[in-house]
Amino acid sequence: MWPLISSHVNDVFERGKFSHGRKVAEFERAMASFTGARHAIAVNSGTDALVILLRAAGVGPGDEVIVPAFTFFASASAVTMAGATPVFADITDDGAYALDPASVEAAITERTRAVLPVHLFCQPADMGALMDLARRRDLMVLEDSAEAVGMRWDGTHAGLIGSGGVLSFFPTKTLGALGDAGMILTDDDRTAEEASVLRHHGRMGRTIDHIAGISNLSRVSGTNSKMDDIQAAVLMAKLSRLDEDIRRRSVLADAYTERLRGADGVLAVPRLVPRAVPVDPVFYVYLVEVERRDELAEHLAGRGIGTETYYPRPLHTQPCYAGRQAPGSLPRAEAACRRTLALPLYPDLTEEQVDTVCAAISDFYARGPR
Repeated sequence: MWPLISSHVNDVFERGKFSHGRKVAEFERAMASFTGARHAIAVNSGTDALVILLRAAGVGPGDEVIVPAFTFFASASAVTMAGATPVFADITDDGAYALDPASVEAAITERTRAVLPVHLFCQPADMGALMDLARRRDLMVLEDSAEAVGMRWDGTHAGLIGSGGVLSFFPTKTLGALGDAGMILTDDDRTAEEASVLRHHGRMGRTIDHIAGISNLSRVSGTNSKMDDIQAAVLMAKLSRLDEDIRRRSVLADAYTERLRGADGVLAVPRLVPRAVPVDPVFYVYLVEVERRDELAEHLAGRGIGTETYYPRPLHTQPCYAGRQAPGSLPRAEAACRRTLALPLYPDLTEEQVDTVCAAISDFYARGPR
């Protein structure tokens, strides 16, 4: 892999353009081909991709966006940064950890502009039910598909089922850079044009009369959120083995599931939810629900095994959003925050290392509480 990365990086140095250059454009074309998107717009992080997508879609002050309470903080903070208000809904109890359509419908007000489902861990949210609800209530669906590279719903890549979505290329992601990088996916020409401008300082000093058919685009300032060409070079190299990495992650997930079956009662393995249409899952994270989660994480750390808590605190109880929705009002999200733990999962992990992790988990529960 490193010789291929070096080849792409050397190409950047030879061209001498290190930001928003030809390598970025090459990567945008490659990701458009991989996902089937009409537009793939590279930016400098998944968080910026969310903020810019929301703004480009017309979400702003006075609007409400419904967000799951169980997700990474950026799903809500991006709404705030776009000038709108996040309203939190609960998640389903089927193992998808995704927006519950019934909870979403209960949260809709006259100010609701959009729904922001988040595709977490290994499978998409129930986009059939959420899209039906959005059509009935005349709402946009914008997807936080930051974790969902390779996931598809009935053949459509995550992020392209609604009006647009995002990808994150944070180093730990299924397709990861050597630093922050992100992307906006959309099939909508208008959203793509606006997003492209917002990532590069907006319309400062520009006229928009020359943009045929899009003269009503907002005259707003943007930001500096261009992708670095070095990151695009790394991602171009790693894209060549993405399908192989996705298959390897699935093999490792199956290995975990087989070895952890005997832990029923104290540990629940991931569940792939049956849908009415074909779904392509991708194991970005192998997430288990466990008793005594924090004690288990400490036990594993003591044996040199890293874990990750997804997520330690539901968003509606975060200090900056506290008071809007009471603790206890979204019980499934709150329960998930107390019980979920991600085990090591990356393509270079060996099955022997999976054995080591599972043996350490078995030892922890065999010894009982202390």
